[in-house]
Amino acid sequence: MDPTIWDGKIFTGSWTFSDSGDTAVVEPATGKELGRIGTASADDVDAACKAAAAAQPAWAETSFEERAAVLRRAGMLFEQHADEIHEWIIREAGSILPKAQLETHTAAQECFEASALPSRGQGELLAAADPERLSFSRRVPVGVVGVIAPFNVPLILAIRAVAPALALGNAVVLKPDMRTAVAGGVSIARVFEEAGLPAGVLQMLPGGAEAGASLVANPETRVIAFTGSTAAGRRVGASAAEHLKRAHLELGGNNAMIVLADADVELAASNGAWGSFLHQGQICMTAGRHIVHESIADEYVALLAEKARQLTVGDPFTEQVALGPIIDVKQRDNIHRLVTDSVAGGATLLAGGTFDGLFYAPTVLDGVRPDTPAFCSEVFGPVAPVIRFSTVEEAVELAKDSEYGLSVSIITSDAMSAWSIARHIPSGLVHINDQTVGDEAHIPFGGVRNSGTGGRIGGAEANLESFTENQWVTMQAKPARYPF
Repeated sequence: MDPTIWDGKIFTGSWTFSDSGDTAVVEPATGKELGRIGTASADDVDAACKAAAAAQPAWAETSFEERAAVLRRAGMLFEQHADEIHEWIIREAGSILPKAQLETHTAAQECFEASALPSRGQGELLAAADPERLSFSRRVPVGVVGVIAPFNVPLILAIRAVAPALALGNAVVLKPDMRTAVAGGVSIARVFEEAGLPAGVLQMLPGGAEAGASLVANPETRVIAFTGSTAAGRRVGASAAEHLKRAHLELGGNNAMIVLADADVELAASNGAWGSFLHQGQICMTAGRHIVHESIADEYVALLAEKARQLTVGDPFTEQVALGPIIDVKQRDNIHRLVTDSVAGGATLLAGGTFDGLFYAPTVLDGVRPDTPAFCSEVFGPVAPVIRFSTVEEAVELAKDSEYGLSVSIITSDAMSAWSIARHIPSGLVHINDQTVGDEAHIPFGGVRNSGTGGRIGGAEANLESFTENQWVTMQAKPARYPF
């Protein structure tokens, strides 16, 4: 991570300067410039995709043992250099230390899980009508995978696609968010460079919308793995469809947390606070809608508001805090607009609703309605809107009343009744007696409705489906004879 290696540069198998110049790496907590990162242009993306396509066949022909070894070394390097990477995740993304530690731990696990992919059985013997004919299917690399990753969990949300795509014999062109290009881009490029990945197989190009659009449209990329907002995902999906390529889209969420009448209210409020305020609410799985039974709602909101008032907000690099800064002014202003519009519309502000620079106070809103802006929209900030219900049927309808379907949680003393409720709510993830945020390297992850297009990343089967093509092969000892 030595800045003298990457400062002002992009990674194309070696560290080079971009014709488009560079951009400041800014610490949101202080506004301080931490360095410079190269900014990729459309021409840079085109050259990187061509170079990746040229390097990919030799990598695909590398023995499965060698590919697995590179992934294992990458995992160990993430562990060995964790403290160094933590600093960048804390300073660049505004993360607290435990969240940074989760990212490096998961990055290592993603590499270790991916290292098992090359040796898996990658085909199937098929029935053949002619006993003299051999018929089978096999998984082959797609070629070049484009990965577009966001700012909020920059390392995990990049490596979870990069690692399995590489393990399965593909080349990868990674475009991290410009705001977290070191944590989510440089760290990955440096790790794989040190792990012995052949030059050209991984390209890392920080850039803006132009670079992303070029990556999706480039004829060399056959699969796009995108994580980001639903609005941006629509554009990526439309472009991918136009260019006849697969797009795996992990998009937004406005996740419901249902608290039933028999729940332990203190535990429920603890889950609610973690689910809404972790990493300033800047997580797609954040608990954005607290749906609480009317018999315990007063106690729940009082406990939740008290927890919000006790949480410290500040610079996670220099202070022991619970919440760091919002990523930038645009995002902070959107959060505040949704909160103020909600209060103007009748919601009661019980905690927060204020900011100092990019530090937004954990916020609790009571008395919200289904059309309250902070309840019906993805806030992507530390805001917990609470709505009350009287019947289970009402709770289910409130949870279902969303364009999204990423995660849902139910807090109760009767897990089986919760399961009967969860089965009626469209969601890619279901957590009973836990909050809405959770991800593990070996789990197929993704959402339904406007939270994704049905694809999954994570777990051996999902990764094989995502980053390979299924090829049918037949063989026979002699050429067939036909009547023509």
